[in-house]
Amino acid sequence: MDPWKNWTRCFLLWAFCCYCLFFLTIANPLLSKQADTLHNHSCSLSKHHFQRITIKNLTYSLAKQARLHDEDTDNRFVGQHLYTNITRNEHCYLMKRVTDIVVTRVLYKPKKQYTGLQEVAYFFVHLNAKLRGCKPLGDKTYIEGNLKIMKDKLEQLGENGMNKVLGELDLLFDYLENACTSKKASDGHQSNTKN
Repeated sequence: MDPWKNWTRCFLLWAFCCYCLFFLTIANPLLSKQADTLHNHSCSLSKHHFQRITIKNLTYSLAKQARLHDEDTDNRFVGQHLYTNITRNEHCYLMKRVTDIVVTRVLYKPKKQYTGLQEVAYFFVHLNAKLRGCKPLGDKTYIEGNLKIMKDKLEQLGENGMNKVLGELDLLFDYLENACTSKKASDGHQSNTKN
């Protein structure tokens, strides 16, 4: 075998490897930054938060009490309409924001005193704190638009809006559990899944 050909092949292989390593080194910070964006593990909750029968029963009981005082049957705050134009991997972030609105605008200043309100309020405050680091993956335009409609409706309905939100705490409990504890919820912020 010709030593010149052997040396040329080795040199070309070495140059190719150096070329590839150079581009991998340059691209690595971009990949790690993108991975941090896609691997937002803070947008998930453990199932055990929702498996405590006492808090679930209190939440459902409180919602049932509040529905007795709800005079509006046309509007709904918590429901599938919130997910309009929102991808599956953003559902947990959206429900975190809904919980934030409920905690700050309703649970801290109810007009009527309901049985179990303090415990239920603490539960939702605790979950909201657990989701503190949950951030959206992309454009928040639709999320903010859907939340603005909810806030405007809450303000427009006044005291009855407060009763309606309290009457939907059982729905919020279920939607938050479904959006933030499912396998898809934790995977949603690990990869850009299609919806």
